[in-house]
Amino acid sequence: MQTTTIQTTTMQRALNRALDDALAADDRTLVFGQDVGALGGVFRVTDGLHAKYGDERVFDTPLAESGIMGMAVGLAMAGWRPVPEIQFDGFSYPAIDQLVNQVGRMNYRSRGTLPMPITLRLPSFGGIRAPEHHGESLEALFAHVPGLKVVSPSNPSEAYALLRQAIDDPDPVIFMEPKSRYWHKAGFDEAVASERLPVGTSRIVRPGRHVTLIAWGAMVARCMQAAELGAEDGVEIEVVDLRWLKPIDAVGVAESVARTKRAVVVHEAPLTAGLGAEVSALLMERCFADLRAPVGRVTGYDVPYPSPVLEDEYLPSIDRILEAVQRTLEYRRG
Repeated sequence: MQTTTIQTTTMQRALNRALDDALAADDRTLVFGQDVGALGGVFRVTDGLHAKYGDERVFDTPLAESGIMGMAVGLAMAGWRPVPEIQFDGFSYPAIDQLVNQVGRMNYRSRGTLPMPITLRLPSFGGIRAPEHHGESLEALFAHVPGLKVVSPSNPSEAYALLRQAIDDPDPVIFMEPKSRYWHKAGFDEAVASERLPVGTSRIVRPGRHVTLIAWGAMVARCMQAAELGAEDGVEIEVVDLRWLKPIDAVGVAESVARTKRAVVVHEAPLTAGLGAEVSALLMERCFADLRAPVGRVTGYDVPYPSPVLEDEYLPSIDRILEAVQRTLEYRRG
């Protein structure tokens, strides 16, 4: 029987390989942004690509996020496949005008004659104790914009597969990279990396039968840790990596919750109007008869991302996740 060799790597290296392979596969692919050239990006995700592909394929831009996205729009209209990078998620606010009014609308506005095959790479979320504006969770903002797709990987294999899929997609994709996971080593499964599940497909990363934890990005690893601790007490927690934040895999997530009868959504963004509310609404619409408890949410608080010394208090902790699991397991209808 043939076996698959799984090597250990980091998400940073997996993303670098995905960009390298995408550049090699299609001469129309361009990588550009703040310091992505000779420096290799602030997180070194584009390391070595400038030397390999030259100034015309991998190049630096001015520190002007609106200009970066405006350039991407023009290049896409001219037939290129732009892969811009904005250094940190908190720096993307100046580009919102282009993302909402041009990137998300151009295909509709032109009746399909001007597609926007743009993949915006965005180092996202917290967990690295960075200064203000260097840690945000903007997935709900981007997911609310018609015309944009949003995706966030949780491990190296998924990072490679999803980035290649995003670059190949004819629609604009916001690719949110959990920067706290860039340097964590994990197995790189070639089978997963080469797999192309349909856009909007989630993945069960740990099966269970008592409750479903739904998360994305860095919170998937945290939910896995919580599940391991829960197993010590006999609680079998199913962990679902949502992967695509728009479109959401409503069917796949509902199938999991229909089996476990309980669900908790975990994300770093503030509670109010966070993407967890959308997931909860979908589950109430599809699983109301199956649910034995309200859908729980473990999130950041309704405050800006705090200073580095308070970040651990802000982000969902293993204890908070397990407390939410316990509440949903102990819930009894009146």
